[in-house]
Amino acid sequence: MGRRVPAVSRALDILELFLDGDGTLSAPEITRRLQLPRTTVHELVTTLAARSYLVPVPEQPGRYRLGVRTYQLGSRYAEQLDLAAEGQQVARAVAETCGETVHVAVLEDADVIYIAKVDSTHAVRMVSAAGRRLPAHCTAVGKMLLASLPPQELDERLPAGDELPAMTPNSITSAETLRAILDEVRERQLASEQRESNPDVSCVAAPVRDRAGRVVAALSISVPMIRWSAERQDELAALAVKGAAQLSERLGHHAG
Repeated sequence: MGRRVPAVSRALDILELFLDGDGTLSAPEITRRLQLPRTTVHELVTTLAARSYLVPVPEQPGRYRLGVRTYQLGSRYAEQLDLAAEGQQVARAVAETCGETVHVAVLEDADVIYIAKVDSTHAVRMVSAAGRRLPAHCTAVGKMLLASLPPQELDERLPAGDELPAMTPNSITSAETLRAILDEVRERQLASEQRESNPDVSCVAAPVRDRAGRVVAALSISVPMIRWSAERQDELAALAVKGAAQLSERLGHHAG
């Protein structure tokens, strides 16, 4: 475990003071309550205000309140909680319909993190867990999420010319090949992978959108190869699209 950074701890101590009272404080009050040097408090408050974590109170000179940045962070946290909870419910309904393993995942850097999962009812099934992290390009959910990124952000996460790590012999290792596939995923709004993250499993995935229409997650259905076929893929693709649309609706998205 890494060393704690004192300056960051002090800045967070300052922000947490605003959780009490009327939500406004002056620099002298912060200095007194935290027993910190006056200069240190001044520098920290100035920095927090410059980043919109604190803002001056117009009618009370010298006093501050929490800024919009703290609201944005709190809102994102709430969205993630809602997404995980709602995702688990929708995943359960989809799994009950098809009997296969269903995941909901989000993108973090160039990886996906599974935030919800419901197991298949079959004896032979995919072994995984919520919270697991995998390279996005090796998964159907990851392809769906990467395809939904703005071009500049995709370039930052997948630098041109880089060789991509492989999880199985079927994994895509060429960034150029992946980008061509992502173009198709973007057009179809549907992604698939065949034995790219697990040599015995294939998946289909569809996008999950928030109230603003942004793709915030993907829902996938994973099937062992012994139950995989072109017909089965089409059936599960339609079910994944339907499940993703239901989850999107729960998040406030209304398709036009």
